[in-house]
Amino acid sequence: MDAKGLVHKYGDNVDTDVIIPARHLNTQDHKELASHCMEDIDKEFVNKVKEGDIMVAGDNFGCGSSREHAPIAIKASGISCVIATTFARIFYRNSINIGLPILECPEASQKIEAGDEVSVDFNTGVITNVTKGETYQALPFPEFIKDIMAKGGLMNSLK
Repeated sequence: MDAKGLVHKYGDNVDTDVIIPARHLNTQDHKELASHCMEDIDKEFVNKVKEGDIMVAGDNFGCGSSREHAPIAIKASGISCVIATTFARIFYRNSINIGLPILECPEASQKIEAGDEVSVDFNTGVITNVTKGETYQALPFPEFIKDIMAKGGLMNSLK
């Protein structure tokens, strides 16, 4: 399982209410949630994002409430991976639960720019910035998390 796509970049402390505003939490429909993903900080995100694209952010991505709607909206929008300097712990756990790959890599977060083409090897944790010809090393997932991701999330892995 690998990821390759264009980058959508955001800053520090992107909270769950920005990822999916609370006014849209009256649905469980993943595509409906995706249609509002990031709209309060990037109105064009839903029009620009393509299947397989990658989201890159700074410190404390996914802070705020514990809602699973945030990683669900990101995954349903087509994003194949989120790379950040750090993640809020509850967002990190929710992402694994729903099968959204996330990697912490300060160097990648700092050097990758919006629009860069990036590929990610989840087995090794190597992030390649195809545009700049650079590689960055993230910690790869342990085997049990790779298994959860490969099966599309925690509940699917338990079935």
